[in-house]
Amino acid sequence: MSVGPIEAFMTEDHVRLDRLLDAATEGPAIDAGAFVAFREGMLRHIAMEEKVLVPLLRGRSDWPHAAKLRADHGRIAKMLVPTPTHESCAALRELLGTHNPIEEGDAGLYAACEAVADDPAAVLERLRATPHVPVAPHYDGPLLRKAR
Repeated sequence: MSVGPIEAFMTEDHVRLDRLLDAATEGPAIDAGAFVAFREGMLRHIAMEEKVLVPLLRGRSDWPHAAKLRADHGRIAKMLVPTPTHESCAALRELLGTHNPIEEGDAGLYAACEAVADDPAAVLERLRATPHVPVAPHYDGPLLRKAR
């Protein structure tokens, strides 16, 4: 099966985000600029999926991974709250390693959206138009520790 415009765009964003996370963690200290770009990009990527793609499937597909996708998105967002460390970035990378495959490929989210979209090019334009997500400063306080 050939890759459609939705999958090409979103998979390219996965590659971009992976590179930013790699850049953030390649030195002995976290590269704050690269991590900020990763964090902002990851939150926008999640917003594209949650606000454009998931609603496209609602009521039109029996895609079996919707619950895992949403749970993973919550876990990823929560992992972006505290100040990053090499350990937290490694855990994030591990989660993304199991998460991204449920979105990519013939049985993934993107292919399912391509299959039900009346106009994949219009969906792609909505993805591109998704605004950036406002990002709060990192929080390492007691409320975060209680939530774990």
